[in-house]
Amino acid sequence: MIKLVPETGSTNADLLAALRAGERVGEGDWLVADRQTAGRGRQGREWFDGAGNFMGSTVMRLAIGDPPPASIALAAGLAVYEAVLPLLTDPAPLRLKWPNDATYAGAKLAGILLERERDALVVGIGVNLARAPVIKGRATVALAAIAPAPDRDLFAAALAASFATELERWRSYGLGPLVRRWQAAAHPPGTPLTVAPPGEETVTGAFDGLTENGALRLRLADGSSRVMHAGDVFFAHEPKHEKG
Repeated sequence: MIKLVPETGSTNADLLAALRAGERVGEGDWLVADRQTAGRGRQGREWFDGAGNFMGSTVMRLAIGDPPPASIALAAGLAVYEAVLPLLTDPAPLRLKWPNDATYAGAKLAGILLERERDALVVGIGVNLARAPVIKGRATVALAAIAPAPDRDLFAAALAASFATELERWRSYGLGPLVRRWQAAAHPPGTPLTVAPPGEETVTGAFDGLTENGALRLRLADGSSRVMHAGDVFFAHEPKHEKG
């Protein structure tokens, strides 16, 4: 079920509030807003409210035997990738960037936010269909600038179906196939990256794939490898002192 609302503060916040109130929110149900007045992204940053863009959230239930909850970001990224791919006349520049972005020619096209409430995980997704936000320190792009922008409601249905497929694969086959497919859709190994881990100094290196658990592996200048479990990731052309 996809519930459409003309305006809300945040689709993620609405679903979290419903879960806390004991309301039944079915796995696979989506809340999609035409406009968000208090949308947010990772680490509390503002989530752009762009008319014609996709802004929506869904809920998944965590169960014993599931892969690590954080790895849902990889599955959600693949869901966005698969939903956007058929809309592009030139799909080659569409790439995933760890931990939760979809990019086109290095510019941010979509982002993902995960928030947990007991045994449930709220997955928020924003995709720039019609307009791209201005984010300090980040290049951004809208689908309308590179291909005909799809109808938002049709895109919502396609994304919901894609996410359901990726969620089933995540549960059925585990992280191995997910990590391999994500890496195939990501920017190539050797891509220069700078990572800003929470509360630490930035680290610069080259993308060296993911670990078997879905963490980022960064090849440093001295040839050593460092595993990053969290942090903001910047391409080499982006200003490193800004966080978008």
